[in-house]
Amino acid sequence: MNDRFERGSDADAAEDLPFKRLTRDEAQALRDKQPTVSPWWVVAAQAAVGAGVAGLAWLVTGRSEVAWSALYGAATVVVPGALLARGITSRLSRMSLGVSAVSFMLWEMVKIGVSVTMLMLAPKIVQPLSWPALLVALVVCLKMYWVALLWRRQR
Repeated sequence: MNDRFERGSDADAAEDLPFKRLTRDEAQALRDKQPTVSPWWVVAAQAAVGAGVAGLAWLVTGRSEVAWSALYGAATVVVPGALLARGITSRLSRMSLGVSAVSFMLWEMVKIGVSVTMLMLAPKIVQPLSWPALLVALVVCLKMYWVALLWRRQR
């Protein structure tokens, strides 16, 4: 019996396939087939959805503090996301693969730090604070990453 079938693993079968170097045209065709999503598009989508959640919160409750809390929750995602997008799209981040990886990790740490700081400052900045509205807006804005992947623009 064939050794590949005895192992029974797709990963083992993939190891047996020969590596094929793509030509420039083949690589470009693959990129065109699966375009990347701009981090700025994701940030813009998060901001728009956050504003929509805040507006909806105001319409449903009629209370401005709920809308401001929701807006602050959206900002807790959008502001750090914009910092990350700025950092990873800078000229320095594109110098080499190693610099790009370190830059991504650095900016991701900055993003987490700013998010945590904004959440800690929320009760002082938004008076009175509605934690449920803040958290709903925060979660909805965070989920925009998945929506952005589904709505990838075709070139």
